[in-house]
Amino acid sequence: MAKKSSVLRNEKRKKMAAKQFALRNELRAKAIDMKISDEDRYNARMKLQSLPRNGAKERVRNRCQLSGRSRGVYSKFMVSRIVFRAMAHQGLLPGVTKSSW
Repeated sequence: MAKKSSVLRNEKRKKMAAKQFALRNELRAKAIDMKISDEDRYNARMKLQSLPRNGAKERVRNRCQLSGRSRGVYSKFMVSRIVFRAMAHQGLLPGVTKSSW
C-alpha cells in the first residue's frame, strides 16, 4: 500500500493539470507561433514558465486504483502487476486467463 500522502499529492496534480490544460495549450501555441511578434511570444513563454509545475500533465503519475502503487501499472486495467495477478487468479478480470505451454 502506497503512502496516503503520495496518492493525495497525485490527485492534487490531476486536478491542477485538468484545470490548467486549456491555458497551457493556448500559451504553448502562442509561444511557437511565428506569425506573432517576438515580444508576444516571449511573454507567452514567461507566463507558461510562471505557472506551477504541478499543473503539467507530465507530472501526473499512473497509480494502481486499489493499492496506490506507482510502478508496474497496467493502463488497460489501472491496477498494478501484483493486484492484477491476484485478481486474475480469483477470476475477477474478464477475458484474462492464465497461460500454459
